[in-house]
Amino acid sequence: MKFELDEDQREFKSLLRQFVDNEIVPVARDWEQAGRYPTEIVAGMADMGLFGITVPEEYGGLDLDPVSFALVFEEIARGWMGIAGILGSHSLACRLLAMHGTDEQKAAYLPDLATGKRRTGIGLTEPDAGTDLQGIRTTARLVTPEDGGEPHYVVNGAKMWITNARFADPLPVLVKTDPSAAPAHKGMSVLLIEADTPGFTVTKDIPKLGYKGTESCEILLEDVRVPVTQLVGGVEGCGMQQVLSALEWGRVNIAARSVGIAQRAHDEALAYAQQRHAFGKPIADFQAIQLKLGELGTQVQAARLMAYWAADAVRSGRADGATGMAKIFCSEVALQAAIDAMKVHGGYGYSTEFEVERLYRDAILMSIGEGTNDILRTVVAKSLVSGETVIG
Repeated sequence: MKFELDEDQREFKSLLRQFVDNEIVPVARDWEQAGRYPTEIVAGMADMGLFGITVPEEYGGLDLDPVSFALVFEEIARGWMGIAGILGSHSLACRLLAMHGTDEQKAAYLPDLATGKRRTGIGLTEPDAGTDLQGIRTTARLVTPEDGGEPHYVVNGAKMWITNARFADPLPVLVKTDPSAAPAHKGMSVLLIEADTPGFTVTKDIPKLGYKGTESCEILLEDVRVPVTQLVGGVEGCGMQQVLSALEWGRVNIAARSVGIAQRAHDEALAYAQQRHAFGKPIADFQAIQLKLGELGTQVQAARLMAYWAADAVRSGRADGATGMAKIFCSEVALQAAIDAMKVHGGYGYSTEFEVERLYRDAILMSIGEGTNDILRTVVAKSLVSGETVIG
């Protein structure tokens, strides 16, 4: 039984940490408060090849193993969780395309996606459909022109909370190609919609409590014509399965981001407790503070091991139970770690001049993204009942 990273993973983590400490940590608080888009950081990630972490090597990507994939999001979220979001949605979409796209689709898009020349996201959530993806209302009607023109889909609907919406080209969009199908998932497909397609409009950026640095947008689709060649995999009715297979990596992403937030909360709390004096000595000497630091450190390390375990489980195929457990546990550790770090800081923890209030605002999202924790508890339970996941 091994609980350590291998040599390549350790070197990779060291490179990531150096990038985060030099390029993200010094500017994160000021840029977030100014509402500044992190253009230079995005360029740096592209230079490191990070936009290709889920792209096969034959298309110019890094094709990282799942644990190394987790390391990317842990380290970047330690610096600024919103930056991890830019990379997360892109990587999820690249994974979906690499797993399920046709040879022509992969050849057309993956090389540029790997370098960051193109970027992408994923269009799932709607105003009336979040965790319940089968409830989406966006439709794609197949049209075959009578004059012998090329067949195409006409897409109508709206999407919400779309990360990278203003930069995604193409954007994989989950649609209903057969709205009457029962069960509903049999009539769902994914279309690759290019940014300059008429009728595809980013209507607004959604104001947020946290998760800043990247945009989260509403998209309107009005009579958008999409060639049939843009149907992922070339077969209708496979969209839900395609999305769910990619979301296993998405839950590892969220678990790892949560570990990064929790690690930063630990670092900030420990440093502050050693620097802050009260009653003539560092507050780290007081038992009440020591209890918080001891619990915080224990939970962070437990979350890290859970995240790596789930990432490793992805190697062997379907890992709903493991990734669900990790996403639940790590996201809740992140929130509690942020709260405890704020308490260690006392009144300063409530000030925007310190890092911990941002960690708190970012941590809350981790229990919601990629499936709410309550829904994932049912996913885990089903995996246990079916025998797919075995405890002990």
